[in-house]
Amino acid sequence: MAPKGEQARNNTALPKAMTLIEALPWLERFHGKTVVIKFGGNAMVDEDLKSAFAQDVVFLRYAGLHPVVVHGGGPQISAQLAKLGLESSFTNGLRVTTPETMDVVRMVLAGQVQRELVGLLNEHGPFAVGMTGEDAHTMTAVKRYAVVDGEQVDIGLVGDIVNIEAGAVKALIADGRIPVISSIARGVDGHVYNINADTAASALAAALGAEMLVVLTDVEGLYSDWPNSDDVISQLGASELEKMLPELASGMLPKMEGCLRAVRSGVGTARVLDGRVQHSLLLEIFTDEGIGTMVVPDDEATVLGGLA
Repeated sequence: MAPKGEQARNNTALPKAMTLIEALPWLERFHGKTVVIKFGGNAMVDEDLKSAFAQDVVFLRYAGLHPVVVHGGGPQISAQLAKLGLESSFTNGLRVTTPETMDVVRMVLAGQVQRELVGLLNEHGPFAVGMTGEDAHTMTAVKRYAVVDGEQVDIGLVGDIVNIEAGAVKALIADGRIPVISSIARGVDGHVYNINADTAASALAAALGAEMLVVLTDVEGLYSDWPNSDDVISQLGASELEKMLPELASGMLPKMEGCLRAVRSGVGTARVLDGRVQHSLLLEIFTDEGIGTMVVPDDEATVLGGLA
């Protein structure tokens, strides 16, 4: 019989081993696959969540996946605008972006948020490389208008992506790097545009032929009947999601539209996760149950747990 001390150590170590074994089929399935992650929400401003996110992303890299991070920076942009005494307003959930505001957007996204995230990732290995959608013409945009009461409203330098040139991102992936991309893009008219990060991540995932798009949010996932119920939908098909879009709140709409476009453009699955949960990426990808909402193509067979 083993000594009591050894038995105690075995009792505490065995669950850890079982957790690793549970991850085995997902490691096999996703090895060598590209995962595009939209980083946003509360995870961007909470120090512990930022640290856990960086650990998760580098874990994916060491586990043989190819993570690509796309980020916005709404809270940081608003804070900097307030500090400079510049007004900030929204129309239909889109930030009205004047030329002065766009200067701040570029400064904050590429000079603050991106640099901090690259630094956090590189604490765990020399992997992260920062870039913006402007670099190497990675993202090309056209001017976007808001629609209010059926009428187009000019909201300034806000754009929609019309083309992705993914060569630079693919080269970084092939070199073993983790691209960290700020969601700004040059337009066909030469202007630089503020791009919704959910939209940018979705378009990039499609262009890369990613296995998975992951969107971090400040909610548990997609609710089945919000606000009447807080039940989270664990999985749904593209057509089912499309029917729900008109009823979604403005904050969730671009996220779920991005998920829909991604899976209809060849991305294996799109997942919406609660970024307020530490290590939510690992819990979703490497456990049987997962923790968020997974969108699958209509012809996808029934999916169990985290496997798509």
